[in-house]
Amino acid sequence: MRSRRMILGLIAIGLLVPACKEVEASEDSTYQEPSTLVAIDGSDVSQVILTAKAAERIGLETASVEAATDGSTIIPHAAVFYGLNGETWTYTSPEPLTFVREPITVRAIDGDTAYLSEGPAAGTAVVTVGAAELFGVESGVGH
Repeated sequence: MRSRRMILGLIAIGLLVPACKEVEASEDSTYQEPSTLVAIDGSDVSQVILTAKAAERIGLETASVEAATDGSTIIPHAAVFYGLNGETWTYTSPEPLTFVREPITVRAIDGDTAYLSEGPAAGTAVVTVGAAELFGVESGVGH
C-alpha cells in the first residue's frame, strides 16, 4: 500500500512538471509566483505558502485532527504521506494557505482512518488532497 501511494504521488508530481513554465514578467504584468518557500530555522523542512489560485488549481483540501478516546489522535488516511524510506508524515496548515510537513507515527489504520501515536494535536488542519503537489514544491520538482 505504501509503495502504491508513493508511486501515485510521484506520478502526480511528474504530471505537474510539464505544466510548469517560466513566465516573463513585463512592466504591467500582475503575475505572482504560485508558491513561496520559507525556511524554518533549525529544521530540514520549509513552509510552503500558496496563493489562493494555486490552492484552487491543485484542489487542495484539509480536515481537522481529531482526538480519540484512548488519548491518541485520528486523521484521515488520505492525510498520511509515505516517504521513500518508509517514513510517514502529513502536511499541517498552521494558517490559511501555509503548509508545513510534520512527521507522524501511525499506530493503526482502520479503513479511511489513521490512528496516530505521535503527530499534530487535535484541532490542527491537515492536508487530505494536494500533499504530493506541496511536496513537489518543497523539494523543488519542476524548478
